Amino acid sequence: MGNVNEKLGFGKSAILGFQHVAVMYGGAVVVPILIGSAIGLTQDQLVYLISFDLFACGIATLIQALGFGRHVGIKLPALMAISFIVVGPAISIGEIYSITGVFGAVIVSGVVVTIISQFSGKLVRYFPPIVTGAVVLIIGVTLMPVAMENAAGGAGAADFGSVKNIGIATFTFLSFLMINQFCKGFIKSIAILLSLLLGSIVAYFLGMVDTSVLWEASWINAIQPFYFGFPTFHLSAIITMTLIAIIIMVESTGVFFALGDVSEKKIDGEDVKLGLRAEGIGTIISGIFNSFNHSTFSQNVGLVFLTKVTSRYVVAAGGIILIIIGLVPKVAAITTMIPSPVLGGAMIPMFGMLISAALKMMAKDDLAKASNQLIVGVGVGIGIAVDGAAKAFAHFPETISLLLETGPAMGAIACFLLNWWLNGPTDNHTKNEQPVKNTAETPAVSVGIHARRF
Repeated sequence: MGNVNEKLGFGKSAILGFQHVAVMYGGAVVVPILIGSAIGLTQDQLVYLISFDLFACGIATLIQALGFGRHVGIKLPALMAISFIVVGPAISIGEIYSITGVFGAVIVSGVVVTIISQFSGKLVRYFPPIVTGAVVLIIGVTLMPVAMENAAGGAGAADFGSVKNIGIATFTFLSFLMINQFCKGFIKSIAILLSLLLGSIVAYFLGMVDTSVLWEASWINAIQPFYFGFPTFHLSAIITMTLIAIIIMVESTGVFFALGDVSEKKIDGEDVKLGLRAEGIGTIISGIFNSFNHSTFSQNVGLVFLTKVTSRYVVAAGGIILIIIGLVPKVAAITTMIPSPVLGGAMIPMFGMLISAALKMMAKDDLAKASNQLIVGVGVGIGIAVDGAAKAFAHFPETISLLLETGPAMGAIACFLLNWWLNGPTDNHTKNEQPVKNTAETPAVSVGIHARRF
C-alpha cells in the first residue's frame, strides 16, 4: 500500500478514512470549543462553530489531497485541520474585535499564505533533512506530555490521574500493540481505530462514556457563509494572525517532507509551493465558512506512517466524512463520546514513534558534522525549552510573545537560521537520496501538534 494514487475501493477507503477522522476529531473540535467559550458564544452558536469547523476541514482536505488542477494541492495523504496555535491569538482578537474580527484576520492571513507560497520553493534548499528532522523531533518530544495528560483524564478532570483513567489508557495502548503485532493486512492498518473502539467499549461499562450528547444532537445543520456576520478587518488582528499563519507554514513544510518520506516521493520546491498554496486557499475558505487557520494535521501524517496506507484517496474519503459530519451533528456526536484516557492511550504510540521518524530523517545528513550537531542540539533545545516555559515571555508585546511562546515554531526558526549560517543552501532533498522502503520494519510515527493541549 505504498502508492499515493492507489484506489482501495469504497469500503476500505471509507473505514480507513473514518480512522483518520477519529484520530483528528478530538483535537479539531476542541479548538472552536476553546475559542468560542472564551469569547462568549452561546451554546447554540458553539454547536454551529464546531460544525462549520468540520465542514471547512473537509473542503480543505479535498483541495490538498486531490488537488485543484495542476496548480493547487500537494496530492499526498495530507489531512487538513485547524491548528492549535491559533487558539491564543484568536481569543485575544475575539475579545477585542469579536468573532467577526477573527474571521477577517483569518481570511487575510490565508491570502498572504497563498501569495507567499509562490516563492516558498526557493526556500526548500534551506530545509535539508537535518532541519526538517529536528523540527519533527521537537514536535514529537513536546507532544508526549499531551498524550500522557489525556491518558490521566485530561486537564482539569476531577479524577485526573486516577487508577481507572490510567488503567483504561493502558488497556487501549496494549490493545493497539496486540493488534499491530499479531494482525495482518487491513486489520493491522486500522489498529488505532480498533483500539479506540475497544477502549471506548470498556470505558462505557466503567461509566466513563456520556451518551447524552448523542441523543441531544440535531440531525441536520445548514452550512452558512458569514453566519456570525460579515468579517471585519483590523490591522493589529491581521498582523497577529498572519504571523501565526507563517509559523504554520514552517511547520507544514517539515510535515510535507515527512509525508514524502513515507510515500516514497521526493518532495521538491514545486511540491512545497503547491501544498502551501492549498493551505492558504483552504484558510480563506475556512474564514468564509466561519472557521480558523488550517494546517496539515500532522498527527494524521503519523497515522500514515503507522499504517503504511499512503493512498491520498483514503484521506480524501476522510475529508468527505468530515463534510458529512459537519452537516449532520448527530453523527459528529458519536466521536465526542470517546473518553480522554482512551484517546491518550492511542496517542502514546503515535506521538512517541515520531522520534524514530525524526532520527530516520536526520540520518540522511551527516550527523558527525559539527555544524549539524550544533543545529540539532541548539535548535531542538530551544524548541523544548520554549514549550516547557511558554510564560517566560509574558511581559513581551503580545504580537511578539505569540511567536516566542510557540516551541515547535521557535525551534524551527532556530534550526533554519543555524543551518543558513553554518551550512548554507543544500540540495540534500533533491539528489543522492534513495527512496525509503515501506516495509513492516520501517519505524512508524505520528506527528501531531494539534492534539488536546488544553
